Amino acid sequence: MTDANIIEIFCILDGFCKYFAPELKKHTLDICGKRSRNRPCLMSDSEVMTILVLFHILRHRDLKSFYLGYVCNHMRKEFPHRLSYNRFVERQAKVGLHLLLFLQTCALGKCTGISIIDSTPLKSCNIKRAHSHRTMKGWA
Repeated sequence: MTDANIIEIFCILDGFCKYFAPELKKHTLDICGKRSRNRPCLMSDSEVMTILVLFHILRHRDLKSFYLGYVCNHMRKEFPHRLSYNRFVERQAKVGLHLLLFLQTCALGKCTGISIIDSTPLKSCNIKRAHSHRTMKGWA
C-alpha cells in the first residue's frame, strides 16, 4: 500500500464525512436535559475510517495488533495524532454508522447478477434429538 493510495482513500472518506456529518446532525434527536461535550478529538472521523478500511484491505487478523503494531509504529507520518488503543476503539464505535453508509452508498459496485453465497452449515443440535426441540419442529 503506497502513500498515494492511503491519501486517496482518506480524501474520499473525508469528502463523504464533510457531507454526511451535517446531514446526520440535522436528523438526530436531542435528549432533553442531558448536556453533551463537543470537544474536538485529535483524530478525525475520516482518519479512523481510513484505518479501519486499511485493516480490511491489508487483511490483518485482529485490530489491536494492526493498530498498535502497524499503524502506531510504521504509519507515524500518515497519522501524526494517534490515539490510545482504547480511545480508538471508542471512536470506532462512533464512526461505525458513517462507515456503513459510506460502504452502502459509495463503495458498492453494480450487481452483475452473479452472487457468491457462503453455504457453511449451522449445527444446532444432534439430529437424533431434533424431534424434542421446538426450534427444529417442521425442519428435521
